[in-house]
Amino acid sequence: MKQITEKEALKTLMTICSKSEHCSGEMTEKMRKWQLSEDVQARIIERLIKDRFIDDERFTRAFAQDKFRYNKWGRKKIEQALWMKRIPATMSKEILDELHIGSYEAQADEGSEYLQTLRELIRNKSRSVKAKNNYERNGKLIRFALGRGFSMDAIMKVIEGADEYDFPEDEN
Repeated sequence: MKQITEKEALKTLMTICSKSEHCSGEMTEKMRKWQLSEDVQARIIERLIKDRFIDDERFTRAFAQDKFRYNKWGRKKIEQALWMKRIPATMSKEILDELHIGSYEAQADEGSEYLQTLRELIRNKSRSVKAKNNYERNGKLIRFALGRGFSMDAIMKVIEGADEYDFPEDEN
């Protein structure tokens, strides 16, 4: 593989960052794959931050909103994805709380967007779940919602608050 220069790396990363939102962890990983030295990586990251091509707080906010609204991910799954992108836990927690994604207030408020999203997900999933009884159905719905990153407290609140019209029985 041809060695990439510092100038070429900076130009390439500026182009990438100008097209979509990225975090410093992603850019560092790219440079590591290009086998750039750590001091070169540090200089490039510093320049990208100074010129506002990357901003981890801005990235975290956009990432969390998108994953919640469009992918219907719960707080835990979003936190895990942010951790994998090397976003500090304090920053992700603060921003998720600020956006009311899975915060205690969002889980306590029946009309919150968080519980509404979870309710809609579970209602839609329940239509395709094949189960012999409510116990089996609820187990499958709980596993599904846990996999989406929602907390057990929020899941139980939605399932226990549902009536028979929300999750119809199979007509076997």
